[in-house]
Amino acid sequence: MTPVILLAAEKESAEVTDWAARIGWVVGLALFVALVYWLMREGWKWRGTLQGDLPALPTRPSPATTLDGGGKPPLPGMPDDPGPARLSMSGRYHGSTTAGQWLDRIVAHGLGTRSRVELTLTDAGLDVVRPGATDFFVPAGALREAVLGKGIAGKVLTEGGLLVVTWAHGGKLIDSGFRSDTAAEHNEWVDTINAMIKKTETQTETEGAR
Repeated sequence: MTPVILLAAEKESAEVTDWAARIGWVVGLALFVALVYWLMREGWKWRGTLQGDLPALPTRPSPATTLDGGGKPPLPGMPDDPGPARLSMSGRYHGSTTAGQWLDRIVAHGLGTRSRVELTLTDAGLDVVRPGATDFFVPAGALREAVLGKGIAGKVLTEGGLLVVTWAHGGKLIDSGFRSDTAAEHNEWVDTINAMIKKTETQTETEGAR
């Protein structure tokens, strides 16, 4: 066999070997990605199970009802007449965490799903409408604080790029992060929500003193 034929045979063999190696590498990578995705999904489900004691969220359309049948007090839904809107906002919902712990994401009841959001603040509370995800309502009496932040649930933005609203639910304090399409609106939201909270606290103290 001539040297030319030998070289051609060796080249063809090398090409076949390279293809086999490439296919094996691609298959291995696909299996690795699938494993990572499965582990992430199982971790998400496990976190949701751990947070199973969190009562179902107050919903928008319904009045007060018993939500879980487990003896927990009923939660108020959005009232039929919440009053005129004080503020409204279009933007993004970046998630919720245990208050003060920006990496302790809450995934129960759809709170872990990032989405577009339409926020409306009235005297009755904060109405959170999320296209493609679960809507919820935070009664005015459950609001605790509003601040400017830069990170929540693993999402980091510029300083003051996030509106973080702290609210009480099921004996737990929750931080929820929102970003307006017009970030300059955040300051007004912080001032208005905190003024509402202060007014509610003052009214409660006055009524308790009677």
